Amino acid sequence: MEYYVSIDIGGTSIKYGIMTEDGEILRKDSMDTEAEKGGRELQNKVAGIIRDCQALYPLSGVCISTAGMVDCEKGEIFFAGELIPEYQGTKWKENIEKIFSLPCEVENDVNCAGLAEYKTGAAKGSQIAVCLTVGTGIGGCALIDGKVLRGCSNSAMEIGYMYEGEADFQTLGAASILSRKVAMQKKDPAEIWNGVRIFEAAKAGDEICQSAIDEMCQVLGRGIADICYVLNPEVVVLGGGIMTQKEYLRPRIQSALEKYLKPVICQHTRLEFAHHQNDAGMLGAFYHFMERQKKGKR
Repeated sequence: MEYYVSIDIGGTSIKYGIMTEDGEILRKDSMDTEAEKGGRELQNKVAGIIRDCQALYPLSGVCISTAGMVDCEKGEIFFAGELIPEYQGTKWKENIEKIFSLPCEVENDVNCAGLAEYKTGAAKGSQIAVCLTVGTGIGGCALIDGKVLRGCSNSAMEIGYMYEGEADFQTLGAASILSRKVAMQKKDPAEIWNGVRIFEAAKAGDEICQSAIDEMCQVLGRGIADICYVLNPEVVVLGGGIMTQKEYLRPRIQSALEKYLKPVICQHTRLEFAHHQNDAGMLGAFYHFMERQKKGKR
């Protein structure tokens, strides 16, 4: 039996787990990313995770899912936003293979989530699928016949940067914006209004929270419609922590999608919510690793 460590690096937390060669997660854990400390400290954290896992299992490889734009051939970050300072240029594959003498493969976190949903989740068996993760920002992934659409420079589906009138998609529709908007209207500190509290209040009849969620759903519906006009996917999968509120969100996002997407297209577009949720990045990183390693052995 071979074992792999799969590490999902997000803006808020690092999720990691030990996986078997069959894709079973044997154990998993997480820690705070502390993104503000920058790329170098992040590399130290990941190295510590690998060392700890090596002490428990004879590892055969390192699978990484990460925020930022990734060159999968080189296994490095070629663009990163302000969330993680000094992250751009991080050579994950080169550094890890040099330090640990283990094969390493790296992929963008949303591409990993999309790959996981296509392989064993909500998009399984689809010909054209789109996966969105809504969190600190908004990320996107498109899969055609199970292959991630990367674009000519590995920058396809960077949908968070699409302009939707007065600002970009993620500035208007991300979960982090929802918290700020509610806090501002209530004149409260932003940190006391997280997603869980906002949805609890909305369900209890809080009109400010209800209105903020409705505005977010309108933004998401409009953005999803724009993507559907270009790619015409059969399924759109929504992920990210906030999407665990699918019973509340589904009818609102579906209604917004129907408002902005022509019926002749909308009737062939299925809206789903992520099956793997917090495990999607780890699973997708593992699937990506296996595909890359298999390709290299041909």
